Amino acid sequence: MTVGLRVRRHGKKADGNRPGRRARAFGLRTRLVLAFLLVAAVSAGTTAALTYREARTALLKTAQDTAVSSFRDQVQLNVFSTPTDTENLEANLRDIARKGKPRPWIVFAEYGTIRVSSGTGPVSTVITPQLRRAALADPRGSFERVVKDGVPYLTIAMPTVFRTGPQEAVLPTGLILYAVMRMSDEQVNVDALLTAARDGALPGLAVALLPGLLAARSVLRPVRELRQAARSMGNGKLDTRIQVRGSDELADLAHTFNESAGNLEHSVRELRQAEARARRFASDVSHELRTPLAGMLAVTEVLDEDAAGLDSDTARAVRLISAETGKLAVLVEDLIEISRFDARAAELNTDEVDAAEAVRKTLANRHWTDERISTELPAGIRVRLDPRRFDVVVANLVGNALRHGEAPVTVRLRSETGSDGQPVLVTEVADRGPGIRPEVLPHIFDRFYKADAARARSAGSGLGLAIAAENVRLHGGRIRAGNRPDGGAVFTVEIPLLREGDSA
Repeated sequence: MTVGLRVRRHGKKADGNRPGRRARAFGLRTRLVLAFLLVAAVSAGTTAALTYREARTALLKTAQDTAVSSFRDQVQLNVFSTPTDTENLEANLRDIARKGKPRPWIVFAEYGTIRVSSGTGPVSTVITPQLRRAALADPRGSFERVVKDGVPYLTIAMPTVFRTGPQEAVLPTGLILYAVMRMSDEQVNVDALLTAARDGALPGLAVALLPGLLAARSVLRPVRELRQAARSMGNGKLDTRIQVRGSDELADLAHTFNESAGNLEHSVRELRQAEARARRFASDVSHELRTPLAGMLAVTEVLDEDAAGLDSDTARAVRLISAETGKLAVLVEDLIEISRFDARAAELNTDEVDAAEAVRKTLANRHWTDERISTELPAGIRVRLDPRRFDVVVANLVGNALRHGEAPVTVRLRSETGSDGQPVLVTEVADRGPGIRPEVLPHIFDRFYKADAARARSAGSGLGLAIAAENVRLHGGRIRAGNRPDGGAVFTVEIPLLREGDSA
């Protein structure tokens, strides 16, 4: 029994016209219809062939049995005089031929070298040597069907016999009679049977096409609805379910789909809730820590100023507390920034700036103007971006290169055409360190990821590159990490340039 499936969905109907879907020449529907037609063709052909064979056999056997029986009776009823009396023999042959059934025969006699026929025709040519040998071997006679020049014939051989006495053996006289009957009428009937079988099979296939289409539709409808439900789930509608009717294999598949969809929806809901709780926790903790950290930073600044007047141990402790408090403040600010990205609350405040001047300000504000930094900053590259976020990107990349690479760190700017054909600003930060290991590259922009897992404490929090990547994506650009051919890591940032029609 075919089961009907009805999709119960929320939201916009999924588009079924995906690229290339209609280009499939032999989809499941076509293959089902072809298979149905193939079965119908084999069944119709087999039935027609068997019917034709049985009808042909019955038709020919009827004519054959009638002719053989009638010829045997005529031969037994006639009394043949001396075979050398050809006139009397010919008269007997004509009498037998006239009484032929189911139609007149041509009767032919052989006795040694004597050949006598009841009429004219290709008699001797259709009598085969095999029939002559069979007639000599079997006193009851023999027959066979032959085709001569496209015309079918039935040839019957019947030897004449005599008995030496009432209980004596039957002995041949040496006279053999042959009856030849054209089977043109039977051949016409056989050809008509073949034509009827062939002409009946073709309309049968045409008629079978309609139930084939209906069967394919009934089978494919639940499959198509199941596919639409799966696509709907893939688009994020996890509440998609399939209403099931029936108890066949498709119903079992629908039950399994609904159970899997329910489990998936439950798991995703829990994951989303856990993720939301984690984000809210990080955001709340970061905001709660910001106020006490502000007070701690003010205190550590005062302590730093007075550290010179303290004994060495106390001064070392004060400076350590001041440094760690500063790191904690940076971590809190990074967490707050990450929480803004997660909440999609981060916004761009763009302005048209000179790219080279923006990079110089970033380096100068952090006192990276010594020999450790080399720059290639061509003038005149104008770009629309958020100066504060671009400053964070450049600062994080240069700071990462100084901490984990080796000087000199090179900062380059250039404009070129991006992969989409639009002009982009390319910012490249490279160092002369050992480079980035291949197993690290896929995770380099992950949050809290550190290339050296053994370093429990480091100068960074593991959020700098993640924040840089988020800021680049916010600009509609992209960031890549790799290694220079001559050694060292290189980070490449692409941000769309100011386009025509953009206002400052």
